[in-house]
Amino acid sequence: MSFLDSLENNLKTLESQESVHDSAGRQRRARERERAAAQAAAPFAEALKRGPYTAELLKQAARVGFAMRVKVHVAWLGSTLRLEARERRLELRPTPTGVVAVYLENNQETRSEPADLAGNAEEFVRRWLAAAA
Repeated sequence: MSFLDSLENNLKTLESQESVHDSAGRQRRARERERAAAQAAAPFAEALKRGPYTAELLKQAARVGFAMRVKVHVAWLGSTLRLEARERRLELRPTPTGVVAVYLENNQETRSEPADLAGNAEEFVRRWLAAAA
């Protein structure tokens, strides 16, 4: 093997190692960003899971849905609370700045707004279900 061939192989090896290290570094930084966002949202996730507002929201969703003859399905997806009625969904998602109410219709996000965990759960459910009826 000539000197130039050896040099070219060494350069190719170094380039491939750099690309592997760059990729691992990007993945590590992305994981760190996700972890930091999850830690920042943790107090809001805890308030959503264990707070009195959520219990009242679920109670009102069942009560108001029954009165409107609409079955409301409830699911926890990680720290996100999802309510489904017909083809509409309401997701309460904890973020680093608070809890956000995301409205979806036919799996397409139609709008989002900050959720007030100290507000009136019945009024919130009625507004959402009135749109779903």
